Amino acid sequence: MSRMKRIFALAGCLACAALMALPAGALAAKTRLAFSGGPDGGTFQYFSNAISSRLSKQLPDVEVSNMASAGSVENLRRVNSGDADFGVVYAGDLFLGTTGQLTNDPKKYTNVLSLAYLYGAPAHLVVLADSGIESVKALEGKRVAVGPAGSGAAASAQRYFTALGLWDKMNVEYIGYSEAASSIGDKKIDAMWVFAGFPNSSVIQAAASNKIKLLSLVEDAKASSFFTDNPYYAEVTIPAGTYSGVDYDVQTVQDSTIWVAGKHVKEDVAYNSLKEIFSPEGLTFMVGVTKAAAAMKVEDGNYGIVTPLHTAAAKFWQEKGLTLTDAQLAK
Repeated sequence: MSRMKRIFALAGCLACAALMALPAGALAAKTRLAFSGGPDGGTFQYFSNAISSRLSKQLPDVEVSNMASAGSVENLRRVNSGDADFGVVYAGDLFLGTTGQLTNDPKKYTNVLSLAYLYGAPAHLVVLADSGIESVKALEGKRVAVGPAGSGAAASAQRYFTALGLWDKMNVEYIGYSEAASSIGDKKIDAMWVFAGFPNSSVIQAAASNKIKLLSLVEDAKASSFFTDNPYYAEVTIPAGTYSGVDYDVQTVQDSTIWVAGKHVKEDVAYNSLKEIFSPEGLTFMVGVTKAAAAMKVEDGNYGIVTPLHTAAAKFWQEKGLTLTDAQLAK
């Protein structure tokens, strides 16, 4: 054997010896996951991007790639089919999807499991301070803007006001938030319904030109069938001072945004992902990416979830001292 061949042979032996000396599992390939988020620039995409990058950086055996998406329902379908491993889905779509009640879609999406509550989209019901409207029931016969036809805002308004027996007794205006903010000042409408995170720019717009009030919605919701008919909605408080002139807490209702995982995602991967994101460092990172992440708290990890949790999530939140509901523990 030539001198050069002997050198290569020795190098090969040393390399093999080095590989054999590595700890078991060190050579295993990384677990590669896909996270289905939302449209560019949207809140869903901020969350999916942030979680993906954080997990890829902090978990040595995991790499998560972010995927753009049309939003909640597409994410539900992708995760259910295995085209994505993680996703962001509204609790309402998750509930309706798992029970086969999505509009024009009777399929049951049972492979999608909840991991954690991320943030909420609360309802704002805005009237002028001098309108004389002191309660939701006083909207009978009034002109109420509920968002564009076919929008999530309009759908939520219909659910709420139908439960209260008001939907067919109001003059509903299907117009967007910005137009509604202008119209309420011009007294072309009597109230505007906004279904979005706070502070909302359209409500700020309305409050900048007029003295406004926000009506509380929870008491009437509890007195009706609203929460029974729509168990994915939860109570939330818009704090005093969020909007100019609104110096009191507003008790309202919201749909919750949920971080979900496919049933196929391994328990240790899902558990370690939750552990990292809900660590103090992980939560600080999330808030640095989007202010909406301020709603993410360990004590609210299972808030607004009315569908089954991934086994890893059930384990994680129970370890954190949270009490889980029968719906969250359902198999």
